[in-house]
Amino acid sequence: MVEFPMLSKGQNLSLPADVEQIDVVLGWTESDVEVDASALLLNADGKVRSDADFVFYNQPESTDGSIRFLGTSGTEEGAQARIAIDLSTVPDDVHTVALAGSVAAGQFGDLGKLALRVVDGAGHTLAEYVTADATTESAFVFGEVYRRNGDWKVRAVGQGWDSGLAGLATDFGVDIDDDPDPAPADAPSDRENPDVAVTADSDTPQLVPELPTTPVAPRKATTRGVRTTKRAVKKSKPLVFGLAEQDTWQPARLFSVVGVGAGEEQERRATSALIATMQAVRPFARAVCARVGAPTGTFEGYVEVPYERGETKVIPDAVLKVSRGSRVWTGLLEVKTGSGKLKKEQLENYLDVARKKKYDVVVSLSNDVPASAGELPVEVDRRKLAKVALRHLSWAEVAHEARMLLSHGGIDDDLQAWVLAEFLRYLDHPRSGAVEFVDMGRHWVTVRDAVTAGTLRAGDQKALTVADTWVSLSRHLALRLTAELGVTVKHVLPRRHSTDPVARNAAVAERLAADGVFEAVLRIPETAGDLVVIADVRTNKIRCRTTVEAPNEGTSGRRLSWLLKQLKDAPGDVQVEAVFSERGNEACEHIAAVRADPKVLTAGRSGDIVSFCLEQSFPMGGRRSGTATSFISSVTSSADAFYGTVVQQLREWVPAAPKQTEQPRSAEPEDE
Repeated sequence: MVEFPMLSKGQNLSLPADVEQIDVVLGWTESDVEVDASALLLNADGKVRSDADFVFYNQPESTDGSIRFLGTSGTEEGAQARIAIDLSTVPDDVHTVALAGSVAAGQFGDLGKLALRVVDGAGHTLAEYVTADATTESAFVFGEVYRRNGDWKVRAVGQGWDSGLAGLATDFGVDIDDDPDPAPADAPSDRENPDVAVTADSDTPQLVPELPTTPVAPRKATTRGVRTTKRAVKKSKPLVFGLAEQDTWQPARLFSVVGVGAGEEQERRATSALIATMQAVRPFARAVCARVGAPTGTFEGYVEVPYERGETKVIPDAVLKVSRGSRVWTGLLEVKTGSGKLKKEQLENYLDVARKKKYDVVVSLSNDVPASAGELPVEVDRRKLAKVALRHLSWAEVAHEARMLLSHGGIDDDLQAWVLAEFLRYLDHPRSGAVEFVDMGRHWVTVRDAVTAGTLRAGDQKALTVADTWVSLSRHLALRLTAELGVTVKHVLPRRHSTDPVARNAAVAERLAADGVFEAVLRIPETAGDLVVIADVRTNKIRCRTTVEAPNEGTSGRRLSWLLKQLKDAPGDVQVEAVFSERGNEACEHIAAVRADPKVLTAGRSGDIVSFCLEQSFPMGGRRSGTATSFISSVTSSADAFYGTVVQQLREWVPAAPKQTEQPRSAEPEDE
């Protein structure tokens, strides 16, 4: 049941007076299309005060730090973009914050349902607006947050522009300049300055300044507008150590795991390595800070700072500081490694300190991977979240950000890339305690054995706990593939389950008790079909599956040939199921047999092949944790193998362009 107001177009709603920090989430269902979110800070006349009031991917933060673009991510329903607003620091002469989205190609009418959601610091939804009215627009104002009589309100707008992001911004007073090859506005060209000479030390022409004999009026600099063209992603080259005389020689490591103990020592080392890396590698600091709502700015971190709380002292593992102009954002960080669990009382103590010090957020960091983005592994007293946000990071997400930067660009400094690679190497070592996802929990063996014995019931609390862990593992699979492939991979869940963890876990446990299986659906952009991972506890098998549409022309033999050409290197034990247009008329064989005789799938079948279902089975590990023989390792390795050998090879059928009809040429007139 929806507990928050659903807005209709034009409707407004007052925001709670005690809420100062909100995130505005713009969502859409077609995740293959990239929507760029933006915000415009408008004065009483509905115009920006300057070009700096346009917040988007090339200007991710307003000059005062009150509005921040936090980027895009995949969701169970599609994709979303987030914009953070600190209502307490929005300048007094800003009356309205317009919240918009734009597409570089296509139109909003192709994106299905569009949604605007306003959430507070704890991730609870305050209001939502859903629309499917868009048609040909390439830019769309979802809604606006505005002042009225000293209070903040949100209004659903739903207005579109056919002129794209640049056209929308221009209408609000932004000066746009997307000249693909701009010349410096205040620098003369060589043609205008004839005083060019060649020095003896270089073949490069050098400007030789001369004092003018007569006064020269200063050149007036031309003010350039905002560029909406996206910047090219830069990528560094890894440092190569090539002077070793033997392959066994090992270079010195920046973050050594030698002598790492457990417990507090492990947490101190991991925390220090993280903070030091964030200070040395600014793109990494920005990526991590963005996940917890921090602004773009200069990052500093301090470890184990004591604070007084009544007659006692509390010592968070680190204090995070980000400065942007005159504004300083502050967060308290609590870190757990290994099997360490976050504690409610400890987090609430930090929330009390943060509220007293007027800090922005308390961040928990552990190996807990919440089943959905925004979920917290520990519930706290919501009254403590009125002025301070509580956000959670997993070590898996930290490692994900490092891999994304190293593999897909964003760092153009070779030394910074080496530092980040050394940090990632540290995280990957078991002694760091910052494991990604290696433990199914203490109830795993009991639940596994109950499934095999047929005694598991859906309402068993242990089954519900393991079900929640499975959903977390599914999200972990999506994170791993996102970092490896450089595209946003999402774990697909029904809408009701994405917002209701209790119902979601109950459904997973019910399926496990009834059929003995877990199932995860992963949606990967630019692939022909979803990657479905099924863990069958009763048969001790991991089954990976994908379904692709067959070509809609040609014989069944030609349609099968189209598939086999793409899977020429796929393992022979991959099963190929052909689904025909005549209901109940399916055929399934291993691909090795189909290669030897394609007719084994088509002989005697009526109708045309409409789709193919491809499936491969792998051994399932039974241990709750560990490496090679663990359940988690078998799931991740099976998904990786099937994606690489099957899903990655497939492309959707694209029919040939229609041919022109041959028209007889008219006879040319004879010369008179």
